[in-house]
Amino acid sequence: VQLQASGGGLVQAGGSLRLSCAASGFTLDHYAIGWFRQAPGKEREGVLCISSRGGTTYFADSVKGRFTSSRDNAKNTVYLQMNNLKPEDTTVYYCAAVPARTILPTVAQEYDHWGQETQVTVSS
Repeated sequence: VQLQASGGGLVQAGGSLRLSCAASGFTLDHYAIGWFRQAPGKEREGVLCISSRGGTTYFADSVKGRFTSSRDNAKNTVYLQMNNLKPEDTTVYYCAAVPARTILPTVAQEYDHWGQETQVTVSS
């Protein structure tokens, strides 16, 4: 069971990036997916979480209207589209997965499988 995150990089404020989270060893459409970020010295923050069927999505207030997530079941991959990026979005990002539950998990401790970190840097 493995998650492979990619797509981070350097972008100017107002720009966009798309992070990818590819799964191997399990089928993502049976899992809730969470995107998290963690700044140095701070707790891991839930950015966007999406239920297994995509019917429920949680957004952190700081990213509402700017970030969205989508799934490509054929590729067993989930994406985080980040638009209108701000310097305060700069940090490392993670994707995570947990088997589908009745209530969408939104905190890091509720997720079982984690991808590696990918760095997002937004210059002002």
